[in-house]
Amino acid sequence: MAWLRRWQAIPLWQRVLVGLVSGILLGVLAPAAPPYIAFVGDLFVRLIRMLVVPIVFISIASGVTALADPRRLGAVGGRTVALFAFTTACAVSIGMAAGLLVRPGVGAAIGSGEAYALGEPVPVYDQLMGIVPVNIVEALVAGDMLAIIFFSIAFGVSVVLAGEEGRPVASLLQSTARVLFRLVALVMEFTPYGVFALIAVAVAQNGVAVFANIGLLALCVVIGVLAQIVLVHMPMIALVARRQIGRFYRAALDALAVAFATASSAATLPVALRVAIDKMRIDRGVASTVLPIGASIGKDGTAMYVGLLSVFSLQALGVTPDLPMLGIVFLTAALAAFGTAPIPSASLFMLAAVLASVGVSTAQTALVIGFVLPFDRLLDMTRTVASASANLTVTATVARGDRSSKDLDTTELAPSDDRVPEA
Repeated sequence: MAWLRRWQAIPLWQRVLVGLVSGILLGVLAPAAPPYIAFVGDLFVRLIRMLVVPIVFISIASGVTALADPRRLGAVGGRTVALFAFTTACAVSIGMAAGLLVRPGVGAAIGSGEAYALGEPVPVYDQLMGIVPVNIVEALVAGDMLAIIFFSIAFGVSVVLAGEEGRPVASLLQSTARVLFRLVALVMEFTPYGVFALIAVAVAQNGVAVFANIGLLALCVVIGVLAQIVLVHMPMIALVARRQIGRFYRAALDALAVAFATASSAATLPVALRVAIDKMRIDRGVASTVLPIGASIGKDGTAMYVGLLSVFSLQALGVTPDLPMLGIVFLTAALAAFGTAPIPSASLFMLAAVLASVGVSTAQTALVIGFVLPFDRLLDMTRTVASASANLTVTATVARGDRSSKDLDTTELAPSDDRVPEA
């Protein structure tokens, strides 16, 4: 079994790449063979569907409790959450706009190539009223994502407001989230095989032209990240935080590089703290409050991607969204982005929360996830840069208005060094 241990020792994204290439070769060279392994892809899709509801509920509820200590939040926390809400809303809008303009999902073969019909359209009034669940157990069973999101946020806020009495529940939610993320990691170990089967079937049925849509999706991600940084972050840095943009991003380079390499906001946090305190001369108290909050909810890249991928999915399903549908997608995507776990590819699982709100079934969403997942590592690395930029931008903006930082010259950056901030 030495070969199996060597295979498992290879980083997951590299194993996924091997599965991708192998699937392409099988689909091109032996197009009659993929139907015999299609069950592997179907099993992978079912595993993804299995995770959707618990991830949405636990991620959002535990994310709210992670904001946790009201004494720690105060005015700084209020400004922080408000700023992240603003950048998240902008990011979702930019992602949706990129998808609507470039139209990367038109003609995408997300599964067997069959046309999928959405559920019966629900009037806007009923959709808004349905956000508040009459029976949360029924909502969980039915996968009513808007109701689940509402209850998750309300439950998390109630745990925080309960103070000391709510701490055991908060700890339980955090522990459950960690266990759930381990389960996600186990399911992801099956990804190379699922990708192999799904790609082989897609190539056998549609040829290599299937990858044209992925190229357009990748282009939209790059456009979205650049637009978010240039149109949202840079004006905040220059006009609100009152810092020089060039110096700011030279100081932020270490954090942005780690964000790109790891595709994880959580993994970027230690470096972002060092950058903020040592290089940007931001008050330690502000940085140590804002950046951890940002690791939980400051996910501009995720928000942009969820908005983009929602439009991509509707286009792949042959749906032309109207204005009310786009409004529901915008609202749900913004809420889902706030609750996404700070781990690679987590945004793909939150996609179901957005698409379910406009009538897309979890089975259809799982097909989209299976189509995009083989390529998601590079896309995730790219969009995490926007999240890291947002976290440092909001931190600098909050520091500008914080009383403890008013004695700092915020237009100048301290000389760079390699010191690690004290805990």
